Amino acid sequence: MNSLSTYDYVVFLVYFLIVAVYGWAVYRKKQAHKENSKDFFLAKDSLTWWAIGASLIASNISAEQFIGMSGSGFTMGLAIATYEWMAAATLIIVAIFFIPVYLKNKIYTMPQFLGQRYNNTVAMIMAVFWLLLYVVVNLTSILYLGALAINSISGINTTACMYVLAVFAIIITLGGMKVIGYTDVIQVFFLILGGLATTYLALELVATHFGSSGVLNGLAMVKEKASDHFHMIFRQENPHYMDLPGLTVLIGGMWIVNLNYWGCNQYITQRALGADLKTARSGLLFAAGLKLLMPVIVVLPGIAAYVLYKEGYGDFKTAMVKDGALNADSAYPVLLNLLPSGLKGLSFAALTAAIVASLAGKANSIATIFTLDIYNKVINKGANEHRQVVVGRITVIVAMLLAIVIAPQLGIDKKGGFQFIQEYTGFVSPGIFAMFILGFFWKRTTSNAALFATIGGFLLSVGFKALPNFCNLEWLSNFGFAKLAEQKDGSMLYEIPFLDRMGFVFIICVVSMVVISLFENRNGVNPKSLEVDRSMFKTNAGFAAGALIISGILIALYSIFW
Repeated sequence: MNSLSTYDYVVFLVYFLIVAVYGWAVYRKKQAHKENSKDFFLAKDSLTWWAIGASLIASNISAEQFIGMSGSGFTMGLAIATYEWMAAATLIIVAIFFIPVYLKNKIYTMPQFLGQRYNNTVAMIMAVFWLLLYVVVNLTSILYLGALAINSISGINTTACMYVLAVFAIIITLGGMKVIGYTDVIQVFFLILGGLATTYLALELVATHFGSSGVLNGLAMVKEKASDHFHMIFRQENPHYMDLPGLTVLIGGMWIVNLNYWGCNQYITQRALGADLKTARSGLLFAAGLKLLMPVIVVLPGIAAYVLYKEGYGDFKTAMVKDGALNADSAYPVLLNLLPSGLKGLSFAALTAAIVASLAGKANSIATIFTLDIYNKVINKGANEHRQVVVGRITVIVAMLLAIVIAPQLGIDKKGGFQFIQEYTGFVSPGIFAMFILGFFWKRTTSNAALFATIGGFLLSVGFKALPNFCNLEWLSNFGFAKLAEQKDGSMLYEIPFLDRMGFVFIICVVSMVVISLFENRNGVNPKSLEVDRSMFKTNAGFAAGALIISGILIALYSIFW
């Protein structure tokens, strides 16, 4: 039965009150000092390393992970965890090489970086693009998928869930980045505690079904009954090869996905841009450590649900069916509905915490880009600090209202949340990452080269997507870069896997940018440059030790589940 008991509501109320009271206390303490735009948008010099790390995870993990990744765990198994584990490695790289460049050059927004490194045209194009992407794709999908998830667990009307989530997120966001950062610590606590409770129940159910008890016995049975779900690298004959094409997850497009997301994304980097280098790096390292734990919370329950479904446990067979077909994204909600009273409320609070934290973080980034990169530079160049904060708060409310209006029209649930976000951001990620990476580390990169990556990268992505309709790509299958895939009309075409397409576009963008830049350099064009030197990339012993431990764990995990 999809409903919450009185005990569940009591647990959820406790969670809500803890977040609300703590957030209010942080806000009141902040109000004792004169508020400026750096405080509101970046929590300048206010966030500790553990607050930065927790906020990164809280902003990243949302309904698409809890619901979408559990669903992917149900269908394809542990391989989907590569998004989480590769993120841990990526965070270390970002901490060593990206953050020092931002902090040394006093970069507070991604468009500001582009303006400082290239020109205002590139910066404004990307500012508008990011606003559209964050509002129309990210904010809407987080809000709508979150509402659907809560509806499937509690039975509360989806529209009502959207309103409640939006209001909760707005209240937190209006307090500024410091309130978001410190309340995210509590959000992550509930997220991890509730997530582990669900994983515990799922494994216990598996153990009980096979006549034993205990989490370890349950895990052993899951590995035995779903041995095909414990491989990280797919061969070409695997039905899920198009989603995770073999070694590409280790040496190809997966790096572009992660480095662009964690290193060139206002939504993420904003947490570290207001801190000093040591604190920022420690926060990113802490987030990398937490990332190692995420598959246990969001993937393993999906694999356990697959075993229970296959074994015909309880009403799993019927509960997993939607509109007459198996719906893998139902795995997590079905598991939550099996939790006892009180524990279900805890897991419900964890899911809500993940959604609200992501909404708040995304809304703050939208407000930051609009206020600092558009309002300050085009609409009102002389705006004072107080006016900037007011505009930021108004932007938060408007963005959330737009998300409420747009979300139900997009059909996000029909595509699958995780796939929806990857599909629409993946068309631009290779070009954006190429523009950033050459802007960081090659002083001769010109503004026109960056414009090519911005526009040309998108057009190339569209072209590679449409390519199978115009020519036969069977020859690419010999190299592992294409596979027969069924189309909507039932026909079969050789398609290039999503991650491989991103890799091809990135390489073309980089080569083209180098050619354009060299040509312009010969004609006397002197591109802008940033302050970058090797000493910036040195790390202290503590960070180096932590990075080595995390890297060792990752190598061990991939070795075990190869």
